[in-house]
Amino acid sequence: MSDASSLFGANFKIIPIDDIDFTASELRRFENDNTVVRYVEQPVYADVYYRLPDNENVLTARISEVTEQQVRAIAVFLLDDLSYEVTLSDKRARLAELEEKFSFPLAFVPVNTLDLDSDQMSRLRRDEVVISLQDPNSSTSSSAIKIVVPSEINDMAVLIGPVPLFNWFPLNLIISMILISMFLISLGVYALIFPLERKLQLIQVGVNEVSKGNLDIQVQVIGQDEIARLSATFNAMTSHIKRLIESQRELTRAVSHELRTPVARIRFAVDMLADTDDEDSRFMQRDYIDEDIESLNGLIDEILTYAKLEEGSPKLDLEPVNLRELLQQIERETNALGKPIKIVTNLPNAKVTAIADRRYLHRVIQNLAGNALRYAETTIIVSAGVKKGNAFVSVEDDGHGIPEADREKVFIPFSRLDDSRTRASGGYGLGLSIVSRIAFWFNGSMKVDESRELGGARFVMTWPIKPLTQVLAADELTQEKSERDFDTK
Repeated sequence: MSDASSLFGANFKIIPIDDIDFTASELRRFENDNTVVRYVEQPVYADVYYRLPDNENVLTARISEVTEQQVRAIAVFLLDDLSYEVTLSDKRARLAELEEKFSFPLAFVPVNTLDLDSDQMSRLRRDEVVISLQDPNSSTSSSAIKIVVPSEINDMAVLIGPVPLFNWFPLNLIISMILISMFLISLGVYALIFPLERKLQLIQVGVNEVSKGNLDIQVQVIGQDEIARLSATFNAMTSHIKRLIESQRELTRAVSHELRTPVARIRFAVDMLADTDDEDSRFMQRDYIDEDIESLNGLIDEILTYAKLEEGSPKLDLEPVNLRELLQQIERETNALGKPIKIVTNLPNAKVTAIADRRYLHRVIQNLAGNALRYAETTIIVSAGVKKGNAFVSVEDDGHGIPEADREKVFIPFSRLDDSRTRASGGYGLGLSIVSRIAFWFNGSMKVDESRELGGARFVMTWPIKPLTQVLAADELTQEKSERDFDTK
């Protein structure tokens, strides 16, 4: 609208029809698809109104003078309207429709039939609008102008006129130019608004369905505009909400199952305390209760950590982390557990660093090492380093390994491949799920395969060594793993 106003030299505006006090006769003109013109003598100007196809708004402009700029603007608007037609026959048919809105002829004519001098022909070849004055002669009683508009069809031009001139710019020419310009602009505005309105209606239907609890709804809006991107975000949001609800339900069911076992053992130990007078037996039951309480604390810590990583984008304190120092810390902490397992650390160079949240990276290696300790026979290997622009940590063990068909399952919350809740290896089934989510928030990936050196399982996490350059959106939570797959060996 702003471009049209600048091109025509008049300020075009869209105003609700109810905001203007139209007379009954003026409203009837609107009903007959005519234009309303109001003249003012002091100062001299004319207000022109054209009702838009939605019947609720009018396109209006105030004209105080007519200039050559406006004549050329009509030609531009006319060419823009004709550009929607492909063939010459279609363009001729469209031109015939538009001619009904004019008080002078419109036609496609061969360029060589036009009575133009060399300068005018040169301007026409440069795709300029040519205005030619036709002097009165024996066949005409007044002067007239012809407007020659260059066409995209070779050797053809659009001829507007001849327009008879009683004065240089008579009133009927003024009104005709205004009416046709407003008509063409209204068509363009409607052509832009209608598709957007249709897309917004589709999104509104989707919002109504979600408000009713239907999270399976997907809004299908085709295109690359802002509305299409809004619909894509809406679809991702509904998928994310659905997944969070399902995850919450699964977590609730699994937590209730996990809590039941230690609570039952505590209740049993309390009953044993009440039934025995033996001092040693009472101390033993007390130790059992302490162990079960510690187990509950560990479970609650795992649940809270997983929930924090699952619910949305966690706050990451990114900083350069010295991988050698971190592996040495993990080695000390793991040896302090007193497990009869040999711990081998492949330490990187002292200057090797990676950008990460140190607390979460420590949790990753700690969880992987703890998992390896439960399944290793004699040895685990902990490694870290940088390769091909990505940092990696890996933990291997010499246990029985993980079947290839089950390797994706180990990252599912509370999953256990043997489906046993009382196995000697312990654990809650959340450690590897936490590792997987941390890898995701590091913009990295997590994989498990077979250790080439020990023959057991090998868990590898990779992530970019540079700072994350973008904030992961909530709709990306639906992605369960990165497509990147780096071989760190």
